[in-house]
Formats: sequence, C-alpha cells, structure tokens
Amino acid sequence: MSDSVAGERPRAAMILAAGRGERMRPLTDATPKPMLEVRGAPLIEHHVRALARAGISSITINLCWLGARIRDHLGDGARFGVSIRYSDEAPQALEAAGGIVRALASLEPGPFAVVNADVYSDYPFGGLRIGADVDGHLVLVANPPQHPQGDFGLDRGRAVAGTSPRFTFAGIAVYRTAMFAGLGDGVRPLRPVLVEAMAKRRCSAELYEGLWEDVGTPERLRALNAP
Repeated sequence: MSDSVAGERPRAAMILAAGRGERMRPLTDATPKPMLEVRGAPLIEHHVRALARAGISSITINLCWLGARIRDHLGDGARFGVSIRYSDEAPQALEAAGGIVRALASLEPGPFAVVNADVYSDYPFGGLRIGADVDGHLVLVANPPQHPQGDFGLDRGRAVAGTSPRFTFAGIAVYRTAMFAGLGDGVRPLRPVLVEAMAKRRCSAELYEGLWEDVGTPERLRALNAP
C-alpha cells in the first residue's frame, strides 16, 4: 500500500485454506493446495512468515480438504513466532465469506487481514491499512492472462463494481467485522458481500504492482518453481 494512505493496521489475520483445489488435480488428490511447495516452502508457510514479519502474530486458518496436513505442518505457530488457531469446516468448505463468518469468534478484536492461501506474492503486509470510513479494503492487481476481464474498478480510492477498467482482486484484504454483520453460518461466496459494501461506498482499494501470482494450475506452479 502507498505510504500516503492512512488508516488502522490489522492486529490479526485469517488465511483461507479450506478449498479442494480442483484445478490442481491430481496434485491436490493427496496434498491440500496450500501445502504445495513454491520456491522451497509450502504456499501457506510463505503467508505465515510474511504476516509474522509484518508484526501480525494472531492468525486463524480455516480447514476442510485434508486440513490435518496443514495443522500438522504449522502446529500452533510458535516456531514462526505467531499464534495459530484453526477453524474447521468439514465436511464441506464454506467458501470465502462463509469461512470468515465461521471464524469471526476466533479473531482478535478490530480489523483483520485476510489472504487466500493459493496466491503467491511479495505484498508487504506491514503496509496494509483500513480507513475509518470503510468496512473493507481490497488489494487489486493487474489482470493476469487467465483473468483478463478483472473483478472490480477503482474510483478515487474506492472499489467499485460494474465499471471499467477493472482489475483483479488479489485475494488480499483487510475487513472490519461490520462487513459480515448479520450473516449466518453456512456456505457463502465473498463477491456479493463485497458488492453490497461497494454500493454503500464502504469498500476501499489499492492497486499493487509488485509480485503476485494466482497459483491455480499445475502449469502456473511449475512456472513459479522453474530455475
């Protein structure tokens, strides 16, 4: 995030790690997608270490498909200098918003960062902020070849839906609990929640131009690990 953007830093974080990783099959038949290795370490470990470097020491991770493998590898987080809690969703992953709603009670008070376990980025979490007048702040990136249409626009620091040009949501954000107020437990995608907040001008955004990759297919994984 630009140093010129003021706001409150998140004190806690959630890593979304419950998905099945269908596009990664057969690699994910026996290994959860967040445990696939990129440049010498599991994807999810890169996020844990990056959050720890940013001073975020309380992390919640949602689990479903082969979640025990993730829990066994990361443990309580002590060896990374953080405290890790787990939010179990078995037998069915609840999608992003549903997973966040399920985990809210385990998060520290105040705004919290959220990152998708299946992205790889050098985004500096230490600069992540949320303004007092919004309930969510999204990190957007340039549209990759596999997602040329993008997700959301950017208008004077606010994320907007249904406008052009559009950028791709990086799967990195910071939210207030107000974003999910009144939502019950269950399967719930994130986009409708974000769009509702955008309609109220309660969702800000920034455009990040550094390293970011959606590790969504075996081909992209191989490209990241190429010498």
